[in-house]
Amino acid sequence: MPKPDSLPLSHLLYLHGFRSSPQSEKSQRMARWVKEEQPALHFESPWLPPSPNEAIAMCEKLVADWPVEQMAIVGSSLGGFYTTVLAERIGCRAAVLNPAIDPARDLHSYIGIHTYWHDESLTLEVKPEFMQDLQGMKPGPLKNPDAYFALIAKGDELLDWREMHARYQGAEILLLEGSDHGISDFDDHLPTLTRFLLK
Repeated sequence: MPKPDSLPLSHLLYLHGFRSSPQSEKSQRMARWVKEEQPALHFESPWLPPSPNEAIAMCEKLVADWPVEQMAIVGSSLGGFYTTVLAERIGCRAAVLNPAIDPARDLHSYIGIHTYWHDESLTLEVKPEFMQDLQGMKPGPLKNPDAYFALIAKGDELLDWREMHARYQGAEILLLEGSDHGISDFDDHLPTLTRFLLK
């Protein structure tokens, strides 16, 4: 019988960032990778509600019956923060892409109504109490850094790469010299990410 850490990946959850959606380029690229390269993989990329508590509850319900040893979560920006929250609770593998480290601090100035990047006809409301929710769920030090992969761009125009790099010490880190917050060259780095997911 194989060891738990050698079991093949069977379930993958992708979590988008703030003001983003499953229509984001990275989410769509991950979905395409699953369809073309790993068709047997169960893939979910939910549209996360603006409320942090509701978003986490939705994800916990979604993965409730997934096998911990055979699942992984990938998240970008705020989705990277949620990925870490969930992975620390569940104990599964996780990959974070330019992850938000302290969203309660960073999103405070965004309290109010905003449109989605991929459909400006849709709006979301960031409520003041969301900051308390984010602060309350903030994970402590990583219990098992080896279970994490972090893709961090020095060219991120929104988040400090040094803060991200320090947060994921001990994890497998791919540090990009340039790029940007959205990781517009994501396709170039997909092989490294998927190699981590499948190992």
